[in-house]
Amino acid sequence: MLGWVAETPIGDPLVNQLILGNNVITYFAFVVVPITTWVLFRTRFGLRLRAVGENPKAIDTAGISVTRLRYQALIITAVLVGIGGAYLSIAQSAQFNNNMSNGRGYVALAALIFAKWRPGPALLVCLMFGFLDAVQIRIQTIPILSDVPVQFIQILPYVLTVILLAGFIGRAIAPRASGLPYTKER
Repeated sequence: MLGWVAETPIGDPLVNQLILGNNVITYFAFVVVPITTWVLFRTRFGLRLRAVGENPKAIDTAGISVTRLRYQALIITAVLVGIGGAYLSIAQSAQFNNNMSNGRGYVALAALIFAKWRPGPALLVCLMFGFLDAVQIRIQTIPILSDVPVQFIQILPYVLTVILLAGFIGRAIAPRASGLPYTKER
């Protein structure tokens, strides 16, 4: 299907490096986002999950276990985070190092807030951060900037993420019951 594109001078690096040159887990991430969007906004489970984040008392009144639903969400999240950790240790560096996530969890949380708790825009924000992370790696190789300490260049994606969040987020309202324990009234 992409054979004719690969035969062009520009298409060869585009196809072989950008499209086909990634790990399987990368493609899995692009598949998970539409599935997550569909589950959250088109299924009964997604409606209940969003409701338990906003008003767990309403879910409890409907006869659904708030604790069970929250644990189900936690298990799904743990599996997805584990796949992300597997990517870091298998695909990105092929070894395990201390602090290999380098605060990317906080950046992911910032991306989620910036995207106003929507999976598709969160993916775009994460791609933007990944692009900025790749730019800072490329900037380190520029001879003109050899006098600049490497730490200043390494913080570039994080500083730009904070600037973008502070300047363009608008008003993002978190789910009201997010992080609050729920105790059933008797």
